[in-house]
Amino acid sequence: MKQQGISSFFGKRVWLIGASSGIGEACAQALIKAGAKVALSSRRIERLNTLAALGNPGQSIVLPLDVTNDAQLKNSYQSILSAWGGIDLLLFVSGVYVPLRADNFDIDTAEQTIDANLLGPMRAVAIALPEMLKAHAGHIAIVGSIAGYSGLPKALAYGPSKAAIINFCEILYYDLLPQGVSVHMISPGFVATEATAQNDFEMPALISAEQAATEILSGIEKGEFDIHFPKRFSRFLKFLRILPYPIYFWIVRRFVKI
Repeated sequence: MKQQGISSFFGKRVWLIGASSGIGEACAQALIKAGAKVALSSRRIERLNTLAALGNPGQSIVLPLDVTNDAQLKNSYQSILSAWGGIDLLLFVSGVYVPLRADNFDIDTAEQTIDANLLGPMRAVAIALPEMLKAHAGHIAIVGSIAGYSGLPKALAYGPSKAAIINFCEILYYDLLPQGVSVHMISPGFVATEATAQNDFEMPALISAEQAATEILSGIEKGEFDIHFPKRFSRFLKFLRILPYPIYFWIVRRFVKI
């Protein structure tokens, strides 16, 4: 059994969470251009309004929210139901990244990271899933990271949050495939965004947010579960996962100059 893709985004109802910058902003621009109806959510309302202005009147809804606030998520979803009657795609892009190593580990930062990167998408899925199950249709797409494949430097909170997203998506796929609901696990490599601008090291295979958006929307169109890119880097990290730990750590120390 193969899960369904989206042959055309024209007229599709998309709730895009994390739309105000980076990958989310690029996805919003592409979806609006493709004729989708896009509910734009993030904390920065000014940027959302700018994006909404790109489309036709009524094509976009601006719904500012914080993904750690369950009430705001629920209220936003109710607004979408009132306006459109439901959604065809939940695209969760929002996330936070604070570089952390063992010598500067901060539990408050770790808790905030887990709350936004793991519990945030879980909250959104819990809200949107019941209607999708009733309809036996819909798409759930969550942006994780190749940092979730295995332990990498400076990701002492970020990496575990993204590793958990991989596990969450795998189980969602298993449970929802028989129900007609498609799941898309998105694992980008290094993408030029406000978050990665914090990095003080060379980022291999760095791509633009626009390139990332193209990869994401193409993967959803095709019905892919495992959407990872750029392939020349993500495939290398997938390969590292199967190596014995002594070899894995040797390669990381040799090639990750941090």
